[in-house]
Amino acid sequence: MMSYEAYMSQVIQPMRDELTRNGFQELRTAEEVEQTLPNAKGLTLVVVNSVCGCAAGLARPAVVHSLGHSTKPDNIYTVFAGQDKEATAKAREYFEGYAPSSPSFAIMKDGKIMTMIERHQIENNDLQTISNLLTTAYETYK
Repeated sequence: MMSYEAYMSQVIQPMRDELTRNGFQELRTAEEVEQTLPNAKGLTLVVVNSVCGCAAGLARPAVVHSLGHSTKPDNIYTVFAGQDKEATAKAREYFEGYAPSSPSFAIMKDGKIMTMIERHQIENNDLQTISNLLTTAYETYK
């Protein structure tokens, strides 16, 4: 019999792969987040990934689409809410002024939060609108 953890790992692996095969580096531990986010130079995008339907149908496809824009982040990372709990909690410490939200996108510059695109902005929009929110943020904070 497969353990719950092993089952969930199998179920969510394609959700992780959708981002990593497009260049995102997963931050899976609090230590990785601490070593990476405050020291990232330039424009950084952090995707707070999620199992929910709006992550699959909107957030992940929109963020991948946004990377085709002429202006894009220097660094792209992801944490997985509900799966890599310590890493996600640590990442959220850097998203000062924003309530926990997943899925969501954090736009950081030189280790500081600039803006967030939160779940409510994702779940009520279409892919192109979400991609436009991202590319506008890239251009604004680059």
